[in-house]
Amino acid sequence: MRAIGLMSGTSMDGIDVALVETDGIRADSRGPWLEVPYDPAFRRKIEAGLGEAQAISRRDDRPGTLAELERDLTLRHGDAVRRFLGAHGISRESIDLIGFHGQTVLHRPEKALTVQIGDGALLARETGIPVVFDMRANDMVHGGQGAPLVPAYHAALATDLPAALEPGFDPVAFVNIGGISNVTFVAAGRPPIAFDSGPGNALIDQWVEITAGIPYDDGGRIAGEGTADMAVVSRYLANPFFAKDGPKSLDRGDFTLEFMDGMDLSDGAATLSALTAAAIAKSAEKIAASPGLWIISGGGARNDAIMDAIRRAVGDQGKVVTAGEAGFNADMMEAEAWAYLAVRAMKGLPLTFPTTTGCDKAVSGGVLALPAD
Repeated sequence: MRAIGLMSGTSMDGIDVALVETDGIRADSRGPWLEVPYDPAFRRKIEAGLGEAQAISRRDDRPGTLAELERDLTLRHGDAVRRFLGAHGISRESIDLIGFHGQTVLHRPEKALTVQIGDGALLARETGIPVVFDMRANDMVHGGQGAPLVPAYHAALATDLPAALEPGFDPVAFVNIGGISNVTFVAAGRPPIAFDSGPGNALIDQWVEITAGIPYDDGGRIAGEGTADMAVVSRYLANPFFAKDGPKSLDRGDFTLEFMDGMDLSDGAATLSALTAAAIAKSAEKIAASPGLWIISGGGARNDAIMDAIRRAVGDQGKVVTAGEAGFNADMMEAEAWAYLAVRAMKGLPLTFPTTTGCDKAVSGGVLALPAD
């Protein structure tokens, strides 16, 4: 099947669109891709929506402006699909399926509550293509955290590493650094092990926005001019979250800038970059064998300060490469995953496993919306 994946992540910087051809087991062909950035005003609307979402007690609650935001977000995704098809000369009729993540506005696994706004039926009508959405809910029905869902795709990619990277690396760690970082450990012949590892770009973005009015630390340049305060990093790592075994997951608001008082811009960015890296490296303590290969994707893969900090934190225990260096697209892995997961959902194949989300058994999920609905 040819599926389009749509991802609007916790970094809230825009919509990633990616095409995958897959049978739901292997990812036979990946690409092309398109990034559709949000304008600053819409990004502020999403940020405001995160605050309003704190009042949600049921998954279908849409307090305040969330219903309006959900419609606007969905229409933007529909436009992103049309732009993608036009940019690459792809006919709508050649696409079998869209995997639609939506925008996470609340994630409270301890309450079996996760909310991704996005109207799958509206998107199907807008695009004329069947849409699979709401792929986290069934996992929570079965006792899971509802996140992460990408590990099933990571396991498929682990079978398609370049020859130069294949020998001797077992397990392989896939790390996605968005607003929150998550890690997947793939060992031959076993289900993937996965969990959120800690803050990703979210705290860094908040820090540079509050301190300097800059939306993010482009390439890690700000952090590169500073010195990390490892005592502050240690204070963050004392959070009980890091002592928990997986599966475990985070909401964007679970970590704050509470320990950052008195820091200047660059030292603060360096400290938070070091925190992201230290939390990723620390995640390996939760598995039996240390990864020989770490593959980094997401926005953090473009941040030199974070990448350098990860290499220092991992040390000689493993090789650290970007997804691009491993033959993958560092920016589009999550969007690709949503395309892959949509096909798996259509075939009734598992999206999550006890070792990735804590569900009581391997489960599929998702809701199908047809253009005529």
